[in-house]
Amino acid sequence: MALDGVIIRNAAREAASEVARRPIRDGQRLVTSGLLDSLSVLRLIACLEEKLQVSIPAESLQPEDFDEVDLIVKTIERVAKQVPQPALRAKSARAS
Repeated sequence: MALDGVIIRNAAREAASEVARRPIRDGQRLVTSGLLDSLSVLRLIACLEEKLQVSIPAESLQPEDFDEVDLIVKTIERVAKQVPQPALRAKSARAS
């Protein structure tokens, strides 16, 4: 399963809405507005990992990387290129 921007954006919006417990729009500030705190960002990361089947190393990221949907998309795209994604490989290997 290749991750494209649309899939990531939809998952980011959905995950942020779940964690914030309210609808989230593109461009809406999440962290700097106080809508999400640092613990919520960790929950957001876990939710994104589950939805997208990727590994996101929280220790190498900052809360500001998750401040709005566009930043989340860029962060996931960057992480997906840098970090080996065993869940993706295992899933596609089973499909073959």
